[in-house]
Amino acid sequence: MKLGVLLNIFGDKEIGEALDTAVSFGLKAVEIGAGSWSGTKFCNPKILLENDDLLEEFKKKIKSKGLIISALNCSGNPLHPEKKVAEAYINDLEKAIELSNKIGVEVINCFGGCPGGSEESKVPNWITCPWPPYYAEAIKWQWEKKIIPFWSKMASKAKKFNVKFGFEMHPGDSIYNPEMLLLLRERVGMEEIACNLDPSHLFWQGIDPIVAVKRLNKVIVHVHAKDCRVDNSVVDFRGILDWKHYSDVVNRAWTFRTVGYGHGKKFWNDFFSMLRTVNYDGVISIEHEDPIMSPVEGLTKAVKFLKDTVIFSPAGEMWWA
Repeated sequence: MKLGVLLNIFGDKEIGEALDTAVSFGLKAVEIGAGSWSGTKFCNPKILLENDDLLEEFKKKIKSKGLIISALNCSGNPLHPEKKVAEAYINDLEKAIELSNKIGVEVINCFGGCPGGSEESKVPNWITCPWPPYYAEAIKWQWEKKIIPFWSKMASKAKKFNVKFGFEMHPGDSIYNPEMLLLLRERVGMEEIACNLDPSHLFWQGIDPIVAVKRLNKVIVHVHAKDCRVDNSVVDFRGILDWKHYSDVVNRAWTFRTVGYGHGKKFWNDFFSMLRTVNYDGVISIEHEDPIMSPVEGLTKAVKFLKDTVIFSPAGEMWWA
């Protein structure tokens, strides 16, 4: 495995300085935003695809630093019920697919998207219960009319460009847990539907990330290193679901944290051991979204912690067995 970082953490820098900073932390890979919510600060697919010189310059910048691109990140909602909104996200995703092929990147990290509850909807509808009956009817409609048809089409396009989608299982999205991801992969029937596993989104849902790794297995093509702390003094009073702003840490049920600040070394040792057990040997990409720690301090602590817990080298032959 290799340590990397989602480059958005260096959004105040130009790309050269951002890459130098990543190298200074001893990182080997970068995940780069390429549209939609992930932004285009360091990588604008539309511009790069229209200018071969800029494209070559971009590739040389990465290579000259001794880095690899673990994935392009193009997270958005391509299933948004407002047609113009959805089209913008889809356009970004399609351009990211084409660019990935040109620069030799095999993974695009993204979300599955969240449709409305009907053709008349104006806003996304995240459905989490089957009753009253209109919820069950609506989620069936979402999957049959929106989710499966869209991702079947996109997976076919991705296959042509030799790229896979690393779905990040995120609450509020249609693909928010391992069961949903495996269901989508089964219904689409293509290995281009894959997983960018971020443990932080699983913790607060009560999902064990280690069990998720074991069940998802070869479906995992990318991994985020981000922790989450659940505040049981809040949960015991009013439950885990929380719409409060991420900055309202003292009143929230859960909060994103730098690795090691939500769960200790024992968990992360077991987590990386399970990744190795299922033969994952890709990048562990640090994503900093800790509201009470600066990006520099968060990254510094994360790198130090991960260097002591990630399994970097293959085990080799069992000479002792």
